[in-house]
Amino acid sequence: MAEESDLEKTEPASPRRLEKAREEGNVARSRELVTFVLLAAAVAGLWAMAGPLGHTFRASLSHGLRFERAAAFDPHYMMSQAGLQAMKALVALAPLMGIFMVAALVAPLMLGGWLFSTQAIGPKFDKLNPIAGLGRLFSAQSLAELFKALAKSLLIGGVAWMVIMGGIEEVNALMAQSERAALPQMIMLVARNCALIVAALLLIALIDVPFQLWSYYRKLRMSREDLRQEHKESEGDPHIKAQIRRQQQAVARRRMMTEVPKADIVVTNPTHFAVALKYDDGQMRAPRVVAKGMDLVAARIRELAAEHKVPVLEAPPLTRALYKNTKLGQEIPAGLYTAVAEVLAWVYQLKRWKAEGGEAPRTPGELPIPESLEYNPSAA
Repeated sequence: MAEESDLEKTEPASPRRLEKAREEGNVARSRELVTFVLLAAAVAGLWAMAGPLGHTFRASLSHGLRFERAAAFDPHYMMSQAGLQAMKALVALAPLMGIFMVAALVAPLMLGGWLFSTQAIGPKFDKLNPIAGLGRLFSAQSLAELFKALAKSLLIGGVAWMVIMGGIEEVNALMAQSERAALPQMIMLVARNCALIVAALLLIALIDVPFQLWSYYRKLRMSREDLRQEHKESEGDPHIKAQIRRQQQAVARRRMMTEVPKADIVVTNPTHFAVALKYDDGQMRAPRVVAKGMDLVAARIRELAAEHKVPVLEAPPLTRALYKNTKLGQEIPAGLYTAVAEVLAWVYQLKRWKAEGGEAPRTPGELPIPESLEYNPSAA
């Protein structure tokens, strides 16, 4: 059951999954939104430019209906006039085309943004598979698109029918007017009727945009196994990372062990902890911890100290305080100066006794450890 639940795509798409889908050219798009924006821009431009367009087209129509006897005998007259009138029409429509182009650039930004992907335009031979094509043809997505197309046709057709039937009297009235008065009114009438039809497209876009977003994120959902696999790919396999950490710790431990023979003293717990200290009066402000460890590492530190005749002192409170409050290569805390000074004094006395003989130095007993630096492993 756990394996089945892991394979179910119940988890939302991760940022990496969304980024990869965008790289492949797969983003949420709504054709209805783009259609609405383009038509709305065109209608708005037509509405705003009805006067200048009406004047230009009226002049062109008037010129085209005028007959000059001399033009009938000139074979080049018709083509030159057609080119001239076409150029005037293009100049008049240029602002409207500019508005249309700006709308075409802005529309994709409203959902999905601009996108150029070489993977999206690359050949995909799996789309040539007829069996897969039939599957897509009868898929839930295709059925939804069919239902949406039918609903859109019924809605727009109904609105268009009501608009046309509601304005039929105005259309009939245009026939009784002069062409100078009828042409601007006709353009305004077309623009108004188009605006009402575009308003119906707005309703479709408001329904389609949430549907496309829901469908897009639903298709990109991931299973728990997908999330784990992605995490491994992005962050690295945890087993490999743990192995690398173990190797790094082993290298650091071997490097640390090379410092034990150079230490001045090794203090122990006596069995669980071991800390090696070194102090060079000419180079260090305070003694430093050159090696430390617990259990097996502590045992190895004691072995190396014995092999290289480094003094070993059982001082459990001091050892635990040093282990807790210092890092490798760090100077000891100021609160432990007094205790460590007594230990180092004993080390120097021990070296002198071994070299000159006489009375053996007294092993340090109770060492002063501040309460704030004490460490009780059992309590921790």
